[in-house]
Amino acid sequence: MFDRIAPAYDLLNSVLSLGIDTRWRNKAIAELPASSNSLHILDIATGTGDMCIQARKRYPHYQYTGLDLSDGMLEIGRQRLKKMNIQGIELIQGDSEQLAFGDNRFDAVMAAFGVRNFENLDKGLQEIYRVLKPGGKLIVLEFSRPRRFPFRQLFGFYFKNVLPLIGSWGSKDAQAYKYLYESVQQFPDYDRFTDRLTACGFHSAGFHSLSLGICCIYTGLK
Repeated sequence: MFDRIAPAYDLLNSVLSLGIDTRWRNKAIAELPASSNSLHILDIATGTGDMCIQARKRYPHYQYTGLDLSDGMLEIGRQRLKKMNIQGIELIQGDSEQLAFGDNRFDAVMAAFGVRNFENLDKGLQEIYRVLKPGGKLIVLEFSRPRRFPFRQLFGFYFKNVLPLIGSWGSKDAQAYKYLYESVQQFPDYDRFTDRLTACGFHSAGFHSLSLGICCIYTGLK
């Protein structure tokens, strides 16, 4: 599915979020640890490498590894990196629930709109915990369901009915954006997700919501 929608993915993200997705990502990137050293950052479910590219603007001396299961997405990302002549970002294909990295490898792990796609959420989080260095930080940017009336109802209608329609027109794949709505409904958002982080070994787990609860930034430390 992600291979099929790869060519239209980034443009549709911008259109469907009215351009707010870039600001969301920048707020998540601001949670990365600041250091004068060259930290190694892993971006889980990197897609076309958007988070790595944006993060590099803030921390150009860091090293970035982006991992995704969809080679179609990664190929779009590799073409972007080549066109923009960007160094210091490696995009590789791999399974987030079976990371091919040794223990205590990365200084931080970030994931934007990808954790909800894990087949086994706890297994994916445990793998992230394993590859983080002691003291390393996890930053997750993920959709959530707004809580405030009437925004909850209005956004729910847009997300369920309007967004899949526009998405199907732009990507020629109606199922992909229907899946987006369904996956968000099933994701354990807010305190339920921080509880899962704690259960998987992270400490100081917390979150803050963005744009009236459309999405949240979750953090946890190893």
